[in-house]
Amino acid sequence: MAGQRVLTVDLPGHGKSEGPGLQSVSDDVRHLVAFLKAVGVYKAVIVGHDLGGAVALKMAVEHPRRVAGIALLASGARLPIASAQLEAAANPSTYPTIVKNMQEAAFSADTGARPRALLARVLAETRPTVFYGDLLACDRFDASADLFKVRVPTLILCGTEDRFTPLSYSEALSTGIRGAALQTIDGAGHMLMLEQPRRVAALLALFVQTIPFPTEL
Repeated sequence: MAGQRVLTVDLPGHGKSEGPGLQSVSDDVRHLVAFLKAVGVYKAVIVGHDLGGAVALKMAVEHPRRVAGIALLASGARLPIASAQLEAAANPSTYPTIVKNMQEAAFSADTGARPRALLARVLAETRPTVFYGDLLACDRFDASADLFKVRVPTLILCGTEDRFTPLSYSEALSTGIRGAALQTIDGAGHMLMLEQPRRVAALLALFVQTIPFPTEL
């Protein structure tokens, strides 16, 4: 994203952010608004993957004046999690298995070892309670009735091999959000930004250039 100011946000309990993880998209949105205020950014293009996409979507609905545009990567208006997966993630004895299974399913079959190793490291550094909270936040999220409220430029990206948030999720977003642009990433799975980073970055850069006023990403 050369030429853009990029702020990568670790939500509470993730990455370098301390504290307990949050368990709802609404709480994540409040945290993001507080973050933007703290760093002195009034309006930005919000780019989110999966749960992050849900946060970006809800930001556009609830805080439109702070949002110059949104990019939703491998996300959806709903992000349901199977009850068996939730139960497995909450149980210490089955937690490692569910994480391993999800890790393996997150990529297309042709993805190399480096992206897989990166995701494995991130998941290993994430506390089980935080990971479980993320799954709960996804399962509780439902913005399907609010898509018509999104009035900011919207880019939707989805890998054609995504098994977690399949193309139908992105198609529903593009149908419900007026003027949204949908781009598919051929051969990519759920972790499209790790599998094809240059392609994703190029599409994001082009999207930002179409927004007709100064923005920060």
